[in-house]
Amino acid sequence: MASVTGGQMDSTTLKEAHRHIHDAQPGSTRVRLHRAISWFNRAEQEDQDTDVRFLFLWIALNAGYAQEFGFENAEREQLRRVFDALLAHDTEVGLQDILFKQFTSPIRTLVANRFVYARFWQALREHDSSNDWADRFATKQRMALQAVVERRTEVVLPVVLDRLYMLRNQLVHGGATWDSQANPAQLRDGAAILGQLVPMLRDDAPDLGEVAYPMIPN
Repeated sequence: MASVTGGQMDSTTLKEAHRHIHDAQPGSTRVRLHRAISWFNRAEQEDQDTDVRFLFLWIALNAGYAQEFGFENAEREQLRRVFDALLAHDTEVGLQDILFKQFTSPIRTLVANRFVYARFWQALREHDSSNDWADRFATKQRMALQAVVERRTEVVLPVVLDRLYMLRNQLVHGGATWDSQANPAQLRDGAAILGQLVPMLRDDAPDLGEVAYPMIPN
């Protein structure tokens, strides 16, 4: 996909950019971007239902990076590795612009929200009263907020991805009510951030390998 530096990229622009270099791409890259753009386009059509928009955006993200699916931690690490590679390849500092020019306030809110912190729920399930999760949460929050001030993308991005992944799990695994009013800001902000991160899986990004489900002729 094309770079997002300088503003939001919509699916029409991405599709046109992809069309011009389609023939020069490896087959797996063509499939990835074709699928990702199709889901990105569908997400754009959901301007009322934030839950659905978030899920379509996550599918677009999966289409762009996933190689094979296994245990939850393996998928989370795969997501981190992809964005580490994108960050190293990001000569136009598009990821930095996304985090620190557009979403500083939502990111501060996201990293301060214990309900999208995995260890909070783990402690609750295990009846752990040690408060270890709270100490870790506070440490990560301080680290992330300081990194926001210092504009350290390599520190902030993994924390944001972890929080978004937890939000994704809550929706996909039925851990939230549709159209819940309990904390709509986290979904709204999460969808807005994803809407900018997905186009970073662009045509000139590092090779992301073979797709999990390749195209097979009938």
